[in-house]
Amino acid sequence: MTDSGATVVLLHGFTQNSLCWGGFAGELDIESRRLVAVDLPGHGRSSALRAGLFDAAQMVADTCGPADYVGYSLGGRILLHLAVSRPETVRRAVLIGATAGIDTEEERSARVRADEMLARQLDDARDDKTALADFLRRWLAGPLFAQLSEEAACFTQRLRNDAAGLASSLRLCGTGVQEPLWSRLQEIAVPVLVLAGEDDERFSTLARRMAASIGKNATVAVVPGAGHACHLEKPAATAEIIERFWSGT
Repeated sequence: MTDSGATVVLLHGFTQNSLCWGGFAGELDIESRRLVAVDLPGHGRSSALRAGLFDAAQMVADTCGPADYVGYSLGGRILLHLAVSRPETVRRAVLIGATAGIDTEEERSARVRADEMLARQLDDARDDKTALADFLRRWLAGPLFAQLSEEAACFTQRLRNDAAGLASSLRLCGTGVQEPLWSRLQEIAVPVLVLAGEDDERFSTLARRMAASIGKNATVAVVPGAGHACHLEKPAATAEIIERFWSGT
């Protein structure tokens, strides 16, 4: 059972929005708690907002205030920035499929170039929902999402996004432009659960590295039989792990 009276804030991934939590939100034990799913800059009702990772973290802090936070992928990276820049806002943190950044400048530059190519595709899809749908299908066809059904991927909900907003998110919040936070993770003094899907080898490795970098306040766990979007693929199993973390068991 989670603590009564507290707030749980959900921070979604890239190309998602506040509607893209599928069955996972329903699996959380939120009795006597307030569940808040936000639209991050460039997404959903916040499509017109333009912000980098630190600025996005400030917006989340100012809007949501002190809470337990769950962040997936992009949302997890914003949550890390929130935890190091506004620590008084984060009561407990759950990071799903997240990273503290790309280590080398060469790799970051390569990622910036790759993200710019995607952003230009989105530029070409402005005011064209068919082109946006084609982009989303290509995005979800990647290896990270191979285990997601179209329903679990919340494809219809993703179509509520705006191509220009998504392009801005890539350019301002992509991992290529992200300042690596590895050296700052030890500053995080609140309990942190670092989650990844068992079949997501890359992010499982990153999860273990992040937990080790955070130190004694961190717990790492993997969701059996799940890939990158473990909370969408295995919502009940993911929620159970989070509930155990919240209850301290």
